[in-house]
Amino acid sequence: MWPALDQALGRYRELEQQLGDPEVVLDRPRYTKLAKEHSSLARMIKPYLEYQQLSEDMAQWKALAAGESDPEMIRSATDELTQLETRQKLLHDRLEDMLLLDPSEDFGSIIVEIRAGTGGDEAALFAGDLYGMYTHYARDRGWKVEDMTFSAGTQGGYKDITFSITGEGVFQDMRYESGGHRVQRVPKTEQQGRIHTSAATVAVLPEPDEAQVEIRDQDIKWERMRAGGAGGQHVNKTESAVRIWYKQGTPDEVEVKCQDERSQHKNYDRAMRILRSRLYERQQEKLHRERAEQRKSLIGSGDRSERIRTYNFPQNRVTDHRINVTLYKLDAVIAGEMNDLMQALKDFDKKQRLGGDMKPGE
Repeated sequence: MWPALDQALGRYRELEQQLGDPEVVLDRPRYTKLAKEHSSLARMIKPYLEYQQLSEDMAQWKALAAGESDPEMIRSATDELTQLETRQKLLHDRLEDMLLLDPSEDFGSIIVEIRAGTGGDEAALFAGDLYGMYTHYARDRGWKVEDMTFSAGTQGGYKDITFSITGEGVFQDMRYESGGHRVQRVPKTEQQGRIHTSAATVAVLPEPDEAQVEIRDQDIKWERMRAGGAGGQHVNKTESAVRIWYKQGTPDEVEVKCQDERSQHKNYDRAMRILRSRLYERQQEKLHRERAEQRKSLIGSGDRSERIRTYNFPQNRVTDHRINVTLYKLDAVIAGEMNDLMQALKDFDKKQRLGGDMKPGE
C-alpha cells in the first residue's frame, strides 16, 4: 500500500540484524549511529506493523462472516469488524501524517521566542497571554516546558520571553505558530473604554542536536555579566549571566543573552541551545521558502512580519487568517484549549501537501 513504508520496514529489520552483531556492538560510534536510526524508524514502523496485523485480522473476520449462516455469529463478526475498521482508520491517518513529515521536521524539542510588538505595555501583556496559552497547551499534552530567558514588562507580561517545549510531536503541532499575532481589546490602562490593537511576534525554532549544527569555540566569544532584574543581593553580587556572540558564516552577528540567579553553567548551556536553534533556522530559511512554494504549505520561512492570527476579546473571537477559520471561544483558546485550532491547521496543511484543492475555511 505504501512503498515508502515497505522500504522503511526493510531498513528497520536490516538495522535490527546489525545491532545484534557483536562486531557492531563493540564499535561504539557505529552502534550509536545505527541505534539512533533504528529508534527513529521505530516510531513509524511500529504503527505500520500494527496496521498490517489489523488488515490480516479484518480479512479473517470477513471470511468468517461470509461462511456463517448463524445470525448471532454474523452479528458478532460484523461488530468486531466495525471496531477493527475504526482502529485501522486512525492508524491510516497517523501513518499518512508520518509520511508527510519531512525528516528535517522531526524534532522532539523546540525553542519558542515571543516578543512584544507595537502597543507598549499592552503588547507586553499580550505576549504574556501568548506564553500562558502555549504553556498550558503544552502541559495538557504532557510536554515539558522549560523557561530559558525573559525580560519582564513594566506593567506585567513580557517584553520578550524564550522557553523550550519537549515532547513527542511537539514540532508537528507548534510549527504553525511562527508569525505575527494581533490582539484587539480594551487595555487595563484605558480610561475611556476604547479598543486598542497591539501585536506580538512568535518564532518557533526546532532545537537541533550538536551533530546538526556544529559551533566551534573559535566561532564564538562570550562574557560573564551580572544578572539584572529581581533577585536581591545575590543577583547584585554574582556574575551569573552569560552573553554569547556568533559571527562566523553569518551575514550579521548573532547575540544571545541568558541570565539565571544562581548558575552560570546553566545560563551558558541555555544560551548555546538558543544560538544553535537560531543558526539552524537561518540554514533552513531558503529550504523552507522553496518547500512552501512547491507545496503551498503553511510552513514557510516563519517570517514574523506576517500576520497570522487575530484575537478579538470583545467578541470572544479568534481568527486564523491563513485558513480563514474563526472560532468564537477565545476565552478557551487563550487558556490553552487549542486542539480545534491546531487540528484545523494540520488538516489544511495535510490537504495542501497531498495536492488537494482545499481552500481556506473549508
